[in-house]
Amino acid sequence: MSQHQLVSTAETQPRSTDLGWRAHREKPLSTRKYDAQAIARHYRYRPLQAIWRALNILWSFAWFVLGLKFDDWQHRTEANKFKRAAQLRILLTRLGPTFIKVGQALSTRPDLVRKDFLEELVKLQDQLPPFPTTIAFGIIQEELGYAVDEIYAQISPEPIAAASLGQVYRARLYSGEEVAVKVQRPNLLPTLTLDLYLMRWGAAWLGPWLPLNLGHDLTLIVDEFGTKLFEEIDYLHEGYNAEKFADNFRDDPTVKVPSIYWSYSNTHVLTLEWIHGFKLTDTESIKAAGLDTDTLIRIGVTSGLRQLLEFGFFHADPHPGNLFAMPDGRMAYIDFGMMDQLSETNKETLVDAVVHLINKDYVELAADFVKLGFLAPNTNIWPIVPALESVLGDIMGESVADFNFKTITDKFSELMYDYPFRVPAKFALIIRSLVTQEGLALSLNAGFKIVDVAYPYVAQRLLKGESPELRRRLIDVLFKDGRFQWQRLEDLIAIARSDTNFDLLPTAQLGLQYLLSPEANFLRQQLILALIEDDRLHTEEVQRLWNLIKDELKPARLFSAAWGALAGASMQGAAALLPTIPFASWQTPQNH
Repeated sequence: MSQHQLVSTAETQPRSTDLGWRAHREKPLSTRKYDAQAIARHYRYRPLQAIWRALNILWSFAWFVLGLKFDDWQHRTEANKFKRAAQLRILLTRLGPTFIKVGQALSTRPDLVRKDFLEELVKLQDQLPPFPTTIAFGIIQEELGYAVDEIYAQISPEPIAAASLGQVYRARLYSGEEVAVKVQRPNLLPTLTLDLYLMRWGAAWLGPWLPLNLGHDLTLIVDEFGTKLFEEIDYLHEGYNAEKFADNFRDDPTVKVPSIYWSYSNTHVLTLEWIHGFKLTDTESIKAAGLDTDTLIRIGVTSGLRQLLEFGFFHADPHPGNLFAMPDGRMAYIDFGMMDQLSETNKETLVDAVVHLINKDYVELAADFVKLGFLAPNTNIWPIVPALESVLGDIMGESVADFNFKTITDKFSELMYDYPFRVPAKFALIIRSLVTQEGLALSLNAGFKIVDVAYPYVAQRLLKGESPELRRRLIDVLFKDGRFQWQRLEDLIAIARSDTNFDLLPTAQLGLQYLLSPEANFLRQQLILALIEDDRLHTEEVQRLWNLIKDELKPARLFSAAWGALAGASMQGAAALLPTIPFASWQTPQNH
């Protein structure tokens, strides 16, 4: 990518001082939205068009399946495997952007797709047939109001990547910045709307016959996909998404988001900062650059968890074509067309579900599933609780290292035959994002276990208790039935410290500051009771905790952290740690 030639377009400077150039930054987002009913009305009067497209899709896949069966009958499966894999890629490409999106999702699942198919499907990420550059340059001129040679000092004569919805050129502005110019494919809307119409029609007819209980919500999932697809073909919307994403990660030195050049962008053209890096599937280049794949996995998983559990704003299409390893060790995200926002309620309920999973509190976990929409509001959860325990019971036990999303998906698919679980439309994208990221991590390291990163992250967030909500959840973890759970505290600290980048001391300082605050009055009382519970001093438990953390708590740093905590607390809070002595007990007899 970095070796692609740039060609000079003109010697004249662009008319960047014109008002038209500056208007794009203030331009509102497109008012064109996905409307399933409007699309249905449109094609209701064009039945031949819909029938012809449906027959084309069915005929294409029928021939492909027949070819696979023929190879099986002739015992030529191995001999023809690469030929059939190429046929599948060509088939999905010919059927258009909707099916290319399906192929991109499958390309990140080495545990679901056999290797020969996987190698071909990966090409769908950015090796699709481009459309002519003359058409692309015409779109740029139409969208931005100026000829290409007036906008860019240099631009590659051919696209350096072609994806399902557009293609990218490498260019240089007259001001010197190296940029990527993303140009949308022409006439996308008719193909997308027709495919969405057929998908929705199929979901409505086939849903009730499916063996899974997500059937009656299948049209909502199609509608969610349609909404996101319409947002994805509005490049102004993508630009605003990129800026919001960058703002969320502004304090994270491991994540890079390219800057948007609004003066050179519009609905079908997006100009953004050029990213120098390697696709995450290019493991040879990554290793040759001296980058550690496990570190990249850790950055990817942690940033994914932050998107879901901290910000609620997440990248719903994190396939390898949209993620780059940079030479300085950062991970760069690109392509912010398909994003989604979780409500504050759903975000908090997700954190609650993690806490209840850690606590093995399956009654509350079932209630979380109801709140999130995986179970209907009127569902009787009591028959479901034992089933949840059987599926999830070993996740915090000895088999924790074997846990992954593929495992949990397989187990839940069994539950869905017998219990009224469903997939809410909002969470279809989240599940897709999670399994895509896990598949990407597996492509970098086949032995990767998501809990190796996810558990330390959750434990660190709980221990830091940076907000009242997180502090409440930490208390929920540490206390069960009114009794302090010493083992859980040990487990949390041990899990958090399994991340070598985790520094326990700042967390201890935050904890001490909280303990000295008026908000922690109840917790102080409970901790004192825990120390003398069962009419004995719990010195053994305290000794085990000390052995766990003593190597990190050097005297100088410990004193500094304690002083910092005390400096941030009021004298009233510090005094609150002392045992409470009734006023009458120290008065002299003369005072009575």
